[in-house]
Amino acid sequence: MAKLKIRDKKVKIAITKDKKKKDKADPEDVVELPVEYSSPIRDEEHSDSRDVSQSSDSERSCEINEVEGNDLHHPAEESDSSEDEVAPRNTIGDVPLGWYKDEEHIGYDIAGRKIKKHARKDKIESFLAGVDDSKNWRKIYDEYNDEEVELTKKEMKLIKRLLKGSTPHAEVDPYAVCTHSYIPFPVFKYISRPLQFYPYRGKAPHTKLNKLNVVSKKIHDFVVTNILFFQPYVDWFDWEDKGHPLSNAPEPKRRFIPSKWEHKKVVKYIRAIRKGWIKFEKPEEEPRHYLLWGDDSTSAENKRQGLKYIPAPKPKLAGHEESYNPSLEYIPTQEEINSYQLMYEEDRPKFIPKRYESLRNVPAYENALKEGFDRCLDLYLCPRTRKKRINIDPESLKPKLPSRKDLKPYPSKCYLEYLGHSGPVKSVSVEISGQWLASGSTDGTIRLWEVETGRCLKVWEVGQPVNHVAWNPLPQLPILAVSAGHDVLLLDTGLGDAEEQHRITELLHMEESASTDDKDLVSWAREELYGGIRLKHRKAVANVEWHRKGDYFTTVMPRDILGTSCFYPLANFLFIHCSRDTKAVLLHQLSKKQTHNPFKKLRGLAVSAVFHPTRSIFFISTKNHIRIYDLLKSKLINKLETGLQEVSSVAVHPGGDNLIVGSKEGKMCWFDMDLSSRPYKILKTHPKDITNVAFHRSYPLFASSSEDCTAYVFHGMVYSDLNQNPLIVPLEILRGHASSKYGGVLDCKFHPRQPWLFTAGADSVIKLYCH
Repeated sequence: MAKLKIRDKKVKIAITKDKKKKDKADPEDVVELPVEYSSPIRDEEHSDSRDVSQSSDSERSCEINEVEGNDLHHPAEESDSSEDEVAPRNTIGDVPLGWYKDEEHIGYDIAGRKIKKHARKDKIESFLAGVDDSKNWRKIYDEYNDEEVELTKKEMKLIKRLLKGSTPHAEVDPYAVCTHSYIPFPVFKYISRPLQFYPYRGKAPHTKLNKLNVVSKKIHDFVVTNILFFQPYVDWFDWEDKGHPLSNAPEPKRRFIPSKWEHKKVVKYIRAIRKGWIKFEKPEEEPRHYLLWGDDSTSAENKRQGLKYIPAPKPKLAGHEESYNPSLEYIPTQEEINSYQLMYEEDRPKFIPKRYESLRNVPAYENALKEGFDRCLDLYLCPRTRKKRINIDPESLKPKLPSRKDLKPYPSKCYLEYLGHSGPVKSVSVEISGQWLASGSTDGTIRLWEVETGRCLKVWEVGQPVNHVAWNPLPQLPILAVSAGHDVLLLDTGLGDAEEQHRITELLHMEESASTDDKDLVSWAREELYGGIRLKHRKAVANVEWHRKGDYFTTVMPRDILGTSCFYPLANFLFIHCSRDTKAVLLHQLSKKQTHNPFKKLRGLAVSAVFHPTRSIFFISTKNHIRIYDLLKSKLINKLETGLQEVSSVAVHPGGDNLIVGSKEGKMCWFDMDLSSRPYKILKTHPKDITNVAFHRSYPLFASSSEDCTAYVFHGMVYSDLNQNPLIVPLEILRGHASSKYGGVLDCKFHPRQPWLFTAGADSVIKLYCH
């Protein structure tokens, strides 16, 4: 049984499958509804009620009988309404409860017994009950039955949805697309407007109901009164282009033409403004006369704001020394008064206390007028601003760096000295295995040292000051490249086994001068004295650099002027010779004894050339910029802006993505080429020129040498994570070289395998620093 409230009338619908009632009914009076028919009636008070009838496999017969109170019974499932399960205990009906205000009872139950009033809880008991019971907030007081009712979770959800203005049940779709519902023919026949739902008012003519009995008439009245002729629409079809708009017509022309009616409205407002019908509020005029210094009220307002007005500091109050009869300890002696004249004017005391016998003897203060005038100037002419003073510990501003103990090993102490040169040592180079060391000096000699013992193994006399020495990076080719004056020498050091020596002899063998692209720049010739190769240049060569494959090398002549620029594609030649002539860049290939000029023009004065450790990329440094070229693509790929006055040296990290640049102003720049073309860090370390910078091959170390007779060692960790910046930590300052008129430390190189550093000084000493 389910209760429905339809048009201010309570209707009961009984849903049953009783076969006895079906048998008693006249078969001619029963109207069978088809299977598709379903009634969308919803209980307005309790939305848990279900549809009136549903059938899928067999037809169900509907039987409507009139019961007491004009109730209608419809065959369906039983209702779960709470009103059917629990009847009200109080049976006084619509009698106001105020009538029982002075009585001991509130009404009568169904047996006629009085319902006694319960004692109500006071505020304290209600509060304690709420603290003890977590579900107390869900209890409500029913005045009609004088009892407390606890709401269930389902009822609370229903109340919340009603307060939000939505349907009681979440399953109900209030915006469902509806379609026409199936209506039985006997009922549809006597409905004049099937698409409008309205109650059947008045009695239908009996002439039209002669084929229906009383039961069919009641079905007709019930359907017309209560059933909506719409039900949810189910889209049984699907198509591919359903996401497209229904119309792809272009925008109409009226949307781009100014509105005629808006124009008329604007004209109407303009006429009204001109005729004075519409008046605007005039802005308030500022007063022409105002108080220059302001009054007390404005001063108070400004003082409350605390921003514009800042009061002047109060003058110092008079002390004991300014009394007309001060104590003897405040009166200075004549010697102290004379010493005041030797002090600076700002340190001199402005008032010298004196002692008078009485107040009548006190003369007028000589500085009274001046101090009063200064005070007035200070009050209204001295500008004042508020400054927020922040007390910050200077140590907290320093970056938090790891301890030097955690970054070991790194070179810190002088372990060995290599003595033998008579002039400043310009350059040192360590063989790839780490066993041999080569050095060149301005005394015109090249020396070969054993690293662990310091023994001088061989000496070459070249007769010219040696500027730079460099070992071939291949261990099976112990060839030494030396730049001395205008020549570059390729010398056989005599190291290695017989097979390696045989290969070196074939590689350095020359019968006659090899042809070059430009004979005016360099010529290949055999070195008769030491059995090597001599490359004769027209200008002085500053340094020599080998490629990692050991077949190509480059030299730099920074004293020449660069001309026009043109990049010549040479992917196989990775060592460059830079000069100051119009043909500035030369590449030398040892195996073919050839020289090429790939760069016709370089902007700026070339200082040095460094090559990428793993890729076909090389770096040319000028005084202010570092240019990066890709030999495979034959183009300039990047240009680094150092911001320095003059670059002195360049070194590339073994990973190839970072670069350090030393300058002649004592600054060193770290470049992260993946990050920016500007320096990531600028380290101002040396007070004098930086002569060379170097990276270690395997350890996270780099160093710089300077003319101030020191070498700085740094920890430089480059992480594989691109989101993490490199870590740079200063570790040690290496001292020990003596000062000379030729400079301080002229070169520094790391050992290829150990955390050792070699330094070459102008004092003709080579030092080895170990951990």
